[in-house]
Amino acid sequence: MGRLRHRSRRRNKQRKVIIISICSLLLIMTVGYAAMQTNLEIKAKGNVIKKATAGSDLVDKAGVVTSGDGLYMDGYEENVYTYRGGNPNNYVTFNDEEWRIISANTSDNTIKIMRNEILEYRQFDTASGRYQEDNGYCNDDYHGCNIWGSSSTLFNAIMSPVTTLAREVGGATYALPTSEADLNTYLNTTYYNGLNVTARSMIKSDTMYKVGVLNYSSSQTTSTDMTQVSAAKWKGKVALIDATEYVRASTNSSCTGASAYYTSSSCYNNSSNHNWMYRSNKNYWWTMSPWSSTNSSYFVWVMYGDGYFNVNGAYNMNAVRPVVTLSPEVQITDGTGSSSDPYQLTI
Repeated sequence: MGRLRHRSRRRNKQRKVIIISICSLLLIMTVGYAAMQTNLEIKAKGNVIKKATAGSDLVDKAGVVTSGDGLYMDGYEENVYTYRGGNPNNYVTFNDEEWRIISANTSDNTIKIMRNEILEYRQFDTASGRYQEDNGYCNDDYHGCNIWGSSSTLFNAIMSPVTTLAREVGGATYALPTSEADLNTYLNTTYYNGLNVTARSMIKSDTMYKVGVLNYSSSQTTSTDMTQVSAAKWKGKVALIDATEYVRASTNSSCTGASAYYTSSSCYNNSSNHNWMYRSNKNYWWTMSPWSSTNSSYFVWVMYGDGYFNVNGAYNMNAVRPVVTLSPEVQITDGTGSSSDPYQLTI
């Protein structure tokens, strides 16, 4: 009997040792797995923070100003910061060329840039390429069409697809064309394909650009202008500025809307002192904003070389300054943003 009791105690002891060992092993494995998952999560989050904050990184690097040349809180779009003044430090090397930063968005962490030097003169749209009979938006067979996109690439302010658009703000709507403006097609095929591989990889391909019809009114403010240009949006890769972006790049507080650059000499005669987009070499260059007109669908807002807005028929030849939006994954690796030390990018 004594031997049996001894063996029983030994077996019980062995069972306890085995159970304790198994529990300890499970505990170690659980803690180790949790630590590994935490580490992976931290690393993953760290990579996202590091690689997807281009807009926020630029704002932190450049700093925000309230006077003089520099990066301003936009005031018209939430989480957008806009470069203003005669010559802010917004130079950036892109496609091995000199471009300039228009704005940074800390909501989607994108950066919008514009080529500093102009491209060759081109038509906004060919004379009759998109002509529509009956109830079509493009109703002119001789002067081209002023709408940048088409029924498959245009959206309204709440991002729903649109198939009709008014030529005049608040007016009747007309069926949109089924193809893009000639300049749109060129920039998003031939020109885009000519960019180097690195530059193409940096572009956010599904950016929404404002292409709504902009009314002319001497009393209209930038806030109203913004509402109008935001009424229609085009989704794509390569675009132009909308007319409000020229106004928002100025530090001249007396120029409160796009129409002021059409009517007031105090705006356009002093553009070189207040607006970095101004070009003194008399080049005329396209914006992406259609001019509001009851019966005509071919007038486009154009920035004239003297620093003032006017309108041109879409079939005319004007200079081109491409605009692209950089992906949040782009990183600023070097530079101060000056013309002699532009920002350097990588992805």
